[in-house]
Amino acid sequence: MKLVRSSFLKLFNIPFYPLIIFLLLANPSAGRNTKDCFYVVVDVKYNIQRLLEEEDVDKDKKITINDHYAGDVRGDKKFWLIDTAGNEYEVSGTYYLSNLLQELKLQENDGKNIAPLSFDKIFENPSDRISRLISEVYWNGLTRKITDETIKDLIIDTKIKTISGVNYIYVPRNDTLAFNYYSGIATKRPELKIKVVYLPEVITPDYVRNLEGCHGFLTLALRKGENGEIEGVPYVVPGGRFNEMYGWDSYFIVLGLLVDGKVELAKSIVDNFVYEIKHYGKILNANRTYYLTRSQPPFLTSMALAVYDSLPENSKTKEWLKNVIDAAIMEYYNVWMGEKRLTWTGLSRYYGEGIGQPPEVEPGHFDEVYRKFAKKYNMNLESFKEAYRSGKIVDRELGEFFIHDRSMRESGHDKTYRWNDKCADFVTVDLNSLLYKMEVDIAWAIKNVFNDSFVVSGKLETSRDWLERAKKRKNLINKYLWDREYGLFFDYNFIERKRKMYISATIFYPLWAGLATKEQAKSIVENVLPQLEMPGGIAASNEESRGKVSDERPQRQWDYPFGWAPHQMIAWMGLRNYGFKSEVVRLVYRWLYTITRNAVDYNGTVTEKYDVVKRSHQVFVEYGNIGTKFSYITKEGFGWTNASYQIGVKMLPEDLIDKLNRLIPPEWIWGQ
Repeated sequence: MKLVRSSFLKLFNIPFYPLIIFLLLANPSAGRNTKDCFYVVVDVKYNIQRLLEEEDVDKDKKITINDHYAGDVRGDKKFWLIDTAGNEYEVSGTYYLSNLLQELKLQENDGKNIAPLSFDKIFENPSDRISRLISEVYWNGLTRKITDETIKDLIIDTKIKTISGVNYIYVPRNDTLAFNYYSGIATKRPELKIKVVYLPEVITPDYVRNLEGCHGFLTLALRKGENGEIEGVPYVVPGGRFNEMYGWDSYFIVLGLLVDGKVELAKSIVDNFVYEIKHYGKILNANRTYYLTRSQPPFLTSMALAVYDSLPENSKTKEWLKNVIDAAIMEYYNVWMGEKRLTWTGLSRYYGEGIGQPPEVEPGHFDEVYRKFAKKYNMNLESFKEAYRSGKIVDRELGEFFIHDRSMRESGHDKTYRWNDKCADFVTVDLNSLLYKMEVDIAWAIKNVFNDSFVVSGKLETSRDWLERAKKRKNLINKYLWDREYGLFFDYNFIERKRKMYISATIFYPLWAGLATKEQAKSIVENVLPQLEMPGGIAASNEESRGKVSDERPQRQWDYPFGWAPHQMIAWMGLRNYGFKSEVVRLVYRWLYTITRNAVDYNGTVTEKYDVVKRSHQVFVEYGNIGTKFSYITKEGFGWTNASYQIGVKMLPEDLIDKLNRLIPPEWIWGQ
């Protein structure tokens, strides 16, 4: 029996379920009907082999629109699936064929040779499928938990090499439980070449620089598992090559996990950040030794309160929140209000401490910078690099360049022309909005959860004091960052004492934090939204601010025309705070359409970032685009992009979900 969808339905790329159901009922031997789920039993490997031979024209183990043409070969995008009884079923169209490949591969990965295949999943609506896979597959693929079995994959770092291939695990000086746990694994599994090392009580930039060749994994929290044995507290990684827990990625990931009801996993991420603050002094860029002197944007209280709202209201939950707020206050005083990051303006800056170049970057990344200084010292490139690395040459200007570079990485926006490579000279809109939100969050928790009785290190913290801090910061933000002439917030260069007129998506942070007035919010919507709203969502900057690009001034990934999930979510939440409902719906649809269109055309691909002008995931600027390298089926997507999709589909009305499933471009709904 052959199932053929009508040409009318192919035109709109949607399945005709009534026809399938009728044909199956007419010939019961062709399929099975269990609780209205129609499926056939197939030989998995046989059909995978046939499908790839016939339709994977470019041999990348995916079925994409690129398979229409490859040299002189053409894939006709029509395949006859054969069940174990020899019946044939037509599946046609790139999207449905890629779904078929994914479903077959999932069965093979489960060790099944003969398996049922559901028509519902092959002909699933795009938004339903992407959302379901994020919830059921991608989050699991991104979750890491240290155990005897998993430690091999987690400790290996693809970004840097160590001397003799030793895998270093570094443990805080006062965490004997972790030291003993990892030492036990090292003894039990000598083939992994694990060396467990205590960190010094005081970690300095000199100490971190001298770890060259010996960098390693930093421990996170441990707990007793269900079987009573010690295990790592789970966390979620961004995707791709990453096996570490990253700073600001995790806030957006937590929001996505909460939408999907994965409350305990979201809570465990917060627990690991509390561990980092208490043992490493800050929320780290990520838990590797080369990040010990660098933090990331402070989202802890926002993350914690989101989790708190999803937990049962009892004494255990209250004690948990107390522990988190305690850590957040410690981070606030020691990091963001510390001498390195607090400026004379009363506002804070990003400041990545360290000596020399960040060791995690790809080889050759800074060669253009080094060439300038090699010429200054009349040396060839490699000789200068070695002399600088070894400390034989100490150049103040180059040292300052790397401080600014680390600061930019601490901001999460690596790289951008937003600060002209002088990030540490700026008090920024995003950071100070985050700190305002932290101050308000802490005040709320102290008053509403702890009845204004909260003691940290012997000091009573009151909601009134924290609200005063928030009020002071808001006044300073308006003094230094708000520009009356333009009616916009801009970063302020406190060295040159002037604002940088650079239109960035971070301008939505004051709306997200709730510190903007209604008039300021209206001004931002009127003056900035037309400049940043692109066919595929919010761009990281406008084109004019980015400036011209060339071989000497190449594209940077956190500038126009690229769009990132965190910027989209911050903008949605900020605009929603001020009642801009229609703008929010439009922006959500643009972004979700971009993700959906690329997933439909490219075998389910969900990536780190997109070109929102072209609505394309084919972005190869700077570090490439994580989420593109997989065979058959992605099991991860990308953390914050996954989250944006799950949050976004909840924000769209049903009629727009229907349009999204039919892949109707936003310009057909709202115009250009």
